[in-house]
Amino acid sequence: MKSLSLLLIGISLIAYVACNSKKSLPWEKTQPNILLLLADDLGYGDIGCYGGIAKTPNLDQLAKEGIKFTNFYSAAPNCSPSRVGLMTGKSPTMLGMYSYRPPGHPLHLQGQEITIAEVLQKEDYQTAHIGKWHLGCLPQDSKLNHPQPNDQGFDYSLGTENNAMPSHLNPHNFVRNGVELDTLHGYSCQLLAQEAIDWFKQERNEKDPFFMYVAFHEPHAKVASPPELIAKYPGYSDRDAAYFANIENLDLAIGRILNHLDENDLRDNTMIVFGSDNGSYRMGSNGELRALKSFVYEGGIRVPGIISWPSLHLKGVVIDEVVGFIDMMPTICDILDVEHSAAESLDGTSILNLLKGETLEREKPLYWHFYRTSPEMSMRIGNMVIVGVDADTIPMSHRFAQRDMEYIRRMKFVDYELYDLTTDIAQRKNLFHDHPKAEIFKSQLNEKLEEIKNNGVYWDNLPKATGV
Repeated sequence: MKSLSLLLIGISLIAYVACNSKKSLPWEKTQPNILLLLADDLGYGDIGCYGGIAKTPNLDQLAKEGIKFTNFYSAAPNCSPSRVGLMTGKSPTMLGMYSYRPPGHPLHLQGQEITIAEVLQKEDYQTAHIGKWHLGCLPQDSKLNHPQPNDQGFDYSLGTENNAMPSHLNPHNFVRNGVELDTLHGYSCQLLAQEAIDWFKQERNEKDPFFMYVAFHEPHAKVASPPELIAKYPGYSDRDAAYFANIENLDLAIGRILNHLDENDLRDNTMIVFGSDNGSYRMGSNGELRALKSFVYEGGIRVPGIISWPSLHLKGVVIDEVVGFIDMMPTICDILDVEHSAAESLDGTSILNLLKGETLEREKPLYWHFYRTSPEMSMRIGNMVIVGVDADTIPMSHRFAQRDMEYIRRMKFVDYELYDLTTDIAQRKNLFHDHPKAEIFKSQLNEKLEEIKNNGVYWDNLPKATGV
C-alpha cells in the first residue's frame, strides 16, 4: 500500500506540474493558511472512513479530497502531554508534561518553549486558539502564573482550561481572551464552530494568512449529545448511541467551518489537518488496536489522521508511512522555509517530502513514555514497535505527585515486547525473544529512557498523591 500511495502521489504531482508549469507549487507559496482540527479522545476506528459506526460525512469527504494516514500517531496517550507535543514538535516527556494536568496543578508548558503559533505569528500570521487548552491554567491563576494563550503565540483565544463543564451541553467554564464568560448555551462543538466562523467574519484581516487551532472537547466524557442525533442509532445501548451521536455532532460542526472556507474562497490555499489527541477510552472505538487511552500500546496512541490541501491536487490518497502530530512543527517550518531556533531539539520530522511524493527519512524514531500504566514506554522503529515494561509497584495517583516524579527518575525496564505491526496490528505475538534485531531495538529504547531520566524536566514541590 505504501509504494502504491507514493506512486499515486508522484503521478498526481507530475500531472500538476505539466498543467501548471508557470505556477509555483503549493509548498513554494510562502504563506498558506493552516487550520488544525483536534478531536478529544477520538479512537482510531471511530469515524466513517476508518470503519466507524458514527456518521461522519464531512470528515469522510475531507479524506476523499486529501490524504488519509493509516499510521498516524498522537504525541502521548492522554490529553496534556499530547497537546504539548503537537504545539512544540518535542517529546512532552522531555518538557516535563508527564501526564494530564488537573485543576490547580503546577504542571504546564513552560514559557521558553516555542509553539507553532509563535513561529507563525513571527511570519505575520493571524493566530487563533478556539477550544480546549490544557497546557496550563486558564484563566490566569496568580498562584501558578502559567503562560496564557496570548503568551504562547495566539492573538485570539476562546477556550477552557480542560473539559467543557459540566458536559458538552451549556458549558459554563469558557474564557475569551482572559475574561471568564457566563454559561454558553448549546453544544460545545457547535459553539466552537460558531466562534471560528465569527472570528473569520469579525477578526480576520484578509491581507494576512491565518493559523486557527480548533481543539474540540468531543467525544471526551462527560458526553452530551443532541437527542435527534442519538435517535439515529437505534439498536445500540443508550451510552453507545450517545457516543456515536457525539461524534456525528462533532462532524457537523467541522462541516460548518469547512463550508465557511468554501463559501469565502479560502479552501484552496488552506492546509487542513485533522486528528485526535489520543485513542479512545471506549472499548470498540480503536478498531483492531490493542488497549485504550492512557496506554502506550497502539490503541492509546494511533489515531485518525487526515491532511487536506486542495492546492496539492492530491485526492483520495492513502499513506501508510509513520506520521505523527509531533511532526507538525517541523513540517510547517519546512513549508514556510523558516529555521526553528532550536531545530536540533525537535523530536518530529518534516513530512513535506511525503507531500512532494518523495520518501520520508525519519532521523529520530517516534516514542511514547507514560508512567501511569504498564508497559511504560514504546518506540516505533520502521514496522516494528519495541515496548518496555517496568516492575512498577507504585499505586497510580490521579494527579502527578512527587513520588511519581521520583519513580520516573529511577524507572528501569525488566521486560520487553516486540511486535511487527505490518502483520500484527493487534500486538498479539511478542517477537522479542526470536527477532534478530531485538537487542538493537532494546538498546535504542533503553538509551531513550536514560535520556528522559537524566534530561527530562524535574518538578519539585509537587502535590501529594490523591485518588486513582
